[in-house]
Amino acid sequence: MPQHKAPMKRMKTDKKRAARNNYVKRTLRTLSKKIHTDGLDADKKQEVLSEVYSQLDKAAKKGVIHARTASRRKSRLANWVNNESKAK
Repeated sequence: MPQHKAPMKRMKTDKKRAARNNYVKRTLRTLSKKIHTDGLDADKKQEVLSEVYSQLDKAAKKGVIHARTASRRKSRLANWVNNESKAK
C-alpha cells in the first residue's frame, strides 16, 4: 500500500479505469456473440454489425483497445457476415 498521496490517487484512478475498460470489453464480447447467433436474419445482422462498429471505434478512441485491433475485428466480422449472407 502506498504511503504518499499521489500513488494513492493513482490507485483510485487505475481502479476506475480498469472498471471502465472491463465494461467496454464485456460489451464488445457480448455484441460479437450476438452477431454470431443463428436466429438473426441478414437485416438484423447488419444492424448489429453497425452497432459493433460504433462500439469498436469508441473503444479505440478511448484507448481501451488499439486502433488496429478495432480495425482487424471490424474486418473479420464484416467478412463473416458477408460469407453468411452468401451461404444462405
